[in-house]
Amino acid sequence: MLRNTLILTALFAFIPAVSALAGDAPQEVRHEMMEDVGGAAKTIGAMLKGEAAFDAPEANAALEVWAEAAWDFGKLFPEGSETGFDTEAAPAIWTDRAGFDEQLQQFSAATEAAVEAGPQDLEALKAAAGPVFKVCKSCHESYRIED
Repeated sequence: MLRNTLILTALFAFIPAVSALAGDAPQEVRHEMMEDVGGAAKTIGAMLKGEAAFDAPEANAALEVWAEAAWDFGKLFPEGSETGFDTEAAPAIWTDRAGFDEQLQQFSAATEAAVEAGPQDLEALKAAAGPVFKVCKSCHESYRIED
């Protein structure tokens, strides 16, 4: 468990470095950021499904990964980044920017609340992570091209 916590902590520190290295390719930066978010979701999901034992430091580190992504994610969709790098971003991001921005605001609020909750048991994790998963699903339904 400690090893997983250290890995998640390293990933959390790695997000800003990825942004700096990718330079002018927001498609790559947002892809890498969502890979980290997905990894955190798998960590939390495994705990919620009983596939992994609840581990408070690991769960809270995963919540921090989500919150860190919420800070900058919306900035990674400038005009001109609609295509390229096998992006999964749906055109609706640019045609319904107000709706997309609202989804990002909901994601930010949900992740902030989850981190502030600092769950110390499985029931608290369910309560904290549930709203985040709900926002993720809603956003993906409208603003992501599924493989």
